[in-house]
Amino acid sequence: MKKWYDEEYEFTIEVIGYLLGDRTERYCRNGEEIGDTYTSTYGCPVNANGQGICSKVMLVMFPIMEAVRSGGDLENVGGSGKYVKDVVCPDGCVIFRLTARYLGNENFYKGKFYEPMS
Repeated sequence: MKKWYDEEYEFTIEVIGYLLGDRTERYCRNGEEIGDTYTSTYGCPVNANGQGICSKVMLVMFPIMEAVRSGGDLENVGGSGKYVKDVVCPDGCVIFRLTARYLGNENFYKGKFYEPMS
């Protein structure tokens, strides 16, 4: 991999709770535990051990991340702040909190970094 673009936003996703029970065994297939934290800019979020976030929750998180990248306000879709939204995993097990942080870099498209092939 050869990352050449400094992304506009950084995302942190933290496990903040469970809907059922108080443990991960026989409950969450990825083994998410309260306090687990994942970070990313554009790629899939990983934790401090290099392990990736649950692929099912990424299906939910990616459109929210794109909304932020597009200038959206997460309060307009139930977030607790412009850059903060809690999300329940598709299996209904784990509650995650996504937080975006603006890094001050140019937008990928408006900065004209994207050059489609002719």
